[in-house]
Amino acid sequence: MSARPAGSLIVSAPGSRLEAERAKDIWDMSQFGHTGRLHFTAINQPWLRAAAKEWAIEDLLHHRGATVTSTMQAHVAALAELSASLHSHRSDHGLIVGELGRSDIDAFLQRLAFRQHQNKISALSRSMICRKAHHTLRQMRLFGLARAGRPLSGLPADFELRPQDVPRRPDALPPHRALPEEILGQLCDALPLLRTRTNRVLATAVELLIETGRRPSEILQLSWDCLARDHDDEFVLVYDDIKNNRAGRRLPITQGTATLLAGQQQSTRERYPQVPTSELLLLPSAQQNPIGCRAMSRKHLGRAHREWLHSVAQLRRADRSTYDPDTITLYSYRHSYAQRHADAGVPLDVLAELMGHELLSSTQAYYHVTEKRRRAAVDRLADHQFDRHGNEVWRETQALLDHEHARHALGQVSVPYGTCREPSNVQAGGSACPFRFRCVGCDHFRTDASHLPELKAYLQDLLRDRERTLATTDLDDWAKDAALPSHEEIRRVKELIHRVEESLDQLTPAEQSDITAAISAVRRSRRPTDLGMPIIGRPINPGPSMEDS
Repeated sequence: MSARPAGSLIVSAPGSRLEAERAKDIWDMSQFGHTGRLHFTAINQPWLRAAAKEWAIEDLLHHRGATVTSTMQAHVAALAELSASLHSHRSDHGLIVGELGRSDIDAFLQRLAFRQHQNKISALSRSMICRKAHHTLRQMRLFGLARAGRPLSGLPADFELRPQDVPRRPDALPPHRALPEEILGQLCDALPLLRTRTNRVLATAVELLIETGRRPSEILQLSWDCLARDHDDEFVLVYDDIKNNRAGRRLPITQGTATLLAGQQQSTRERYPQVPTSELLLLPSAQQNPIGCRAMSRKHLGRAHREWLHSVAQLRRADRSTYDPDTITLYSYRHSYAQRHADAGVPLDVLAELMGHELLSSTQAYYHVTEKRRRAAVDRLADHQFDRHGNEVWRETQALLDHEHARHALGQVSVPYGTCREPSNVQAGGSACPFRFRCVGCDHFRTDASHLPELKAYLQDLLRDRERTLATTDLDDWAKDAALPSHEEIRRVKELIHRVEESLDQLTPAEQSDITAAISAVRRSRRPTDLGMPIIGRPINPGPSMEDS
């Protein structure tokens, strides 16, 4: 179907096959280019059922992919809940359109709240029913279904759900369920097991989900020629954003992901040597697919994925507690991809483009999680800060800690192996130290365990510079004396490293685990990242890792 402006409904010739299907209360979705059946039978009022059908016809223009029918059925089910409410509490059972009003919406909301109180529906179900009913009724009006002669003609304007009527999703169910790094690493390590348990196509599909963060339907519908190069000769994945009807999207990928795609291209080409590549899918179904143009089903992929998860040795978090594999879905890898990039400091607009989000609010949620984690990590390390002498500096008030967070959010000035509080240097962004960056001799200097790698590197630089300066004959004595790192500075740095490591050794194993996790979170927020899949647990993609060595 070709796209047309919103509000222009599909018109079928009287007596045509589509017209006959539209008149039914159970649609065979193959007549509209999709799979499954769409049921309207649970909607009691003829006017609401007719409006639901016209809404469905119009909405079909804006969606593609294997989940269209189930997605639309969920919206129709929300209207069925509204229909049941009208039928039960009104004497006319909601049959007279012009008699409806805000009180009927209030009754619908109260009915859902009562059903949740009786544990007949969950808080999440209540929220989603309201959300979908709100969306569908709003769309119906936008499509012109309240005009004269249309199904909602005469429907009062106050018969609508307002945004504030929709209960928020319960906090216990976060909207973005990214996998912990250590769990994703263990799954990556177990990918060879997936390759031995299933065929290559299934294994490649899961690997691509992990590495690219695309939706399952987008991976399953990849064309054979999805691997391309951008204008800068870097590899990109060409895919269709099916959910938002945006074809030909280009995602930057790493060399490792490109190698995986090229291998799958070769395998598919060998399987279907006579079929033009322009007609092939990258991941064709192994069943009833003689010409390679039929994609494997998401159900089949999901079943293989579930069996693999249960075959993997017990998954454990960083604190050694077990992780339930039943909470991991195909979509978990998309959340993990987004969270990984948000944690690495990828700008909001860049990540929104990577994810194909039309609303920045969808992407922003990952940054809320990032900030929460980062703040917890800074809180943890704040109790283990050291001054220039290697003495632990304990925070005195929560207000001071809040100030530290504010400075961090604003780009707190840092030296390569700690932080600087000297006012003029902070104001200059770290480029105007009045003491020529003699940090380990300055009372404005602070460091913590997250800077240990830099402290050790700095010590090696000092030792190297001292040997080089002593050996040179190219400097005058006064210049050599100025350039020569002093024994005292070297001693101070050695002592500082020793005190930090000694403090860590005195912690319990559980405290050490907490500090290690906090260090990882804080260090990750300091580092840039590329836009590809980082190395996690296996050398699948060459290049720099987002993990700290």
